[in-house]
Amino acid sequence: MREHHRPMTPGAGFFDEIRAGDDPAMLQEAADRAATLLVRGARDSDDETVVDRVLHLAETEGLETLAQLWAGSPPESLAGSLWRLYVMRAWVYADPTGVAAQFEAGRTRAQVARVVAGVADPPGPDGLRAMVDDVLRGIVRADFADVLLRAAAFARVVATGRAALEAGHEETARMLTLAEQLEAAGHLEMRHELA
Repeated sequence: MREHHRPMTPGAGFFDEIRAGDDPAMLQEAADRAATLLVRGARDSDDETVVDRVLHLAETEGLETLAQLWAGSPPESLAGSLWRLYVMRAWVYADPTGVAAQFEAGRTRAQVARVVAGVADPPGPDGLRAMVDDVLRGIVRADFADVLLRAAAFARVVATGRAALEAGHEETARMLTLAEQLEAAGHLEMRHELA
């Protein structure tokens, strides 16, 4: 009989063994390995502590640490996808009222994406924080493709809202790019090609 091993989960010191050093290839390999352990290792855990650790990874390890590891990763990778998800959560928490206004402006123009995103109606600041937390909890509890596609839909509604509010073209384009990147990663994940 095979002995059951508890999956590695994030927590204090999750990234302690990863050092930048002089070799960018080694750093990228370590960053990819950490992303794989996070997404594939914690899957289907019933342990609320694991879910909570994944949700609050950016706060416990620091968004700067995640940036050093994952910000340079291609968007069509696990590491790049995780980076985009954690940045999205940090952004929603930093300006929930502004994000709610942008989502509200886009939700009537992007009906399908609004439904996929799963934001409470009307989309207030608390509803958006709850939605983005639910998306990140999905790293452990849901199919990762669904997580990515839901985040992509949310970003698409916000991009549509930014355009409707006549926000800067650059801001709107960045959010649309984020939506497209997350959606493409979600489709790769459905084909079991996201690594």
